[in-house]
Amino acid sequence: MKKALTLSLIALSATAPRARGQQTQSPTVAASASATSPAQKSIEAYLRHLYAFGPNVALLVGPPTPTQVDGLLETNVDLTIDGRKQTVKFYISKDGKFLFQGELSDMTKDPLEQNRAQIQMKDAPSLGDPTAAVTLVEYSDFECPVCRKLHDALREMLPNYAGKVRVVFKDFPIEQLHPWARTAAIAGRCAYQQDPKAFWRMYDSIYDNPEAAAAVNASRANGQLLDVNSTPTVFVNGRRMVGADAHLLEQYINYDLAQQKAAKDTDKK
Repeated sequence: MKKALTLSLIALSATAPRARGQQTQSPTVAASASATSPAQKSIEAYLRHLYAFGPNVALLVGPPTPTQVDGLLETNVDLTIDGRKQTVKFYISKDGKFLFQGELSDMTKDPLEQNRAQIQMKDAPSLGDPTAAVTLVEYSDFECPVCRKLHDALREMLPNYAGKVRVVFKDFPIEQLHPWARTAAIAGRCAYQQDPKAFWRMYDSIYDNPEAAAAVNASRANGQLLDVNSTPTVFVNGRRMVGADAHLLEQYINYDLAQQKAAKDTDKK
């Protein structure tokens, strides 16, 4: 993977002398569709200088918009190299001096509840008791090798949690990397529409079903709403996990089961 595509893994928190040299005023919150604001130009110049992005790299900085934190703006940066696109969220101080990447957390709110509220599980294939204490929602790509590893881990693990864990599958095909992922997702959706149990066996035939395509698109859009940008991404009762770490997955499940057991024991007293 080229260095340009590792942008999302690096956090920034620094002044930008070269970038600021091009900035004539503080970042504006709104920018017209036909013009790029000084803030956007400043961010682009800084990132191009930091990562040595040449003219072959397309870097599009969106207009900074307000956040819930006074004096802090956010912007999405679209990076395209060799036809591969990545979108990264950055934050910039209102005075234009500081740029950083990361997750902005509001500690006055329950982050897991916010995730759960955004996950759409209607018409999604599921295994297990709908009233199970733990709901595991998997955003996955059928061509993703790490997703396959996660599936293998789940098949081995789930019998140990009979009645306690429910698994919900959400399509998240990454077509840029896996050309057949969307086709496989539609095939799975067609099987599910014929018989919900058939999804888990997967039919070999691929059907041209517009309704299935729309359902796959809706599933992917829901993943994007939750900032899913790689597969597999799993939410265990709303707690995010990226990858196929079976030990971490069991840790999350066991933690929630223990918490719920402790709460029930307290209610009985």
